[in-house]
Amino acid sequence: MTWETLEGLAKHNGPVVRPEWALAAADAQFPLELGDWPSLEAQVAALADDIAYDNHDIDDGLRAGLLSLDQLMQVPMIAEGWRQVEAKFPGVPAKRLIGELIRSQIGAMVNDLIVSTQARLAEGGIETAAEVRAAGRCLVTFSDTMREAERGLKRFMYANLYHHPSQMAAAEAAHGVVAGLFAAYVADPGQMPVEWREALPAEGPWRSRHIADFIAGMTDRYAIARYKEAVGPIALPEGF
Repeated sequence: MTWETLEGLAKHNGPVVRPEWALAAADAQFPLELGDWPSLEAQVAALADDIAYDNHDIDDGLRAGLLSLDQLMQVPMIAEGWRQVEAKFPGVPAKRLIGELIRSQIGAMVNDLIVSTQARLAEGGIETAAEVRAAGRCLVTFSDTMREAERGLKRFMYANLYHHPSQMAAAEAAHGVVAGLFAAYVADPGQMPVEWREALPAEGPWRSRHIADFIAGMTDRYAIARYKEAVGPIALPEGF
């Protein structure tokens, strides 16, 4: 990967004041100027991630039955968007309008981000990548109005979806699977596939990182199967 890509991965959420051991080790080998803001591309990636999660999680929550349209209408930004798509497509069933709501909301947030960012770049006279990194602030932003609306949406999603009892139960079960696998492989690396076992570092923290990387690459189904082999039976929430 290029230096710019590594920099973006390391600090797309902004400067890193106290890097953890893995990032500190990478920075020692390939200095990433952790105290400066990253490129515009990295800053865009951070908010693009928020836009994607904010909107597609709405769709997922509705499909899973964890959210309802009535609940979503409590969020002013969504309620306004819903009124607009209903006016644009009168008489269309609500189920079919959900996709249009998501698309239009993504479009509104993207356009707001572009206009606001262009204004900040013009205001600061920013013309080069070096000036972006030396600006001392994030240059890729929503407008004040959109920022508050997006924060309101996030608060709603945490209260009604991310902290939903069924979600919390699934997260607790997943934590148990991952922790159990890690402990089992630390105690007996011989249970790992041969290619991972042969590449296992002799010392920490790289040894632990290697085991964690193996687990991180598992699908849910594969992780559960390996847990049953390495640890034993496990009780999982319905629909896990």
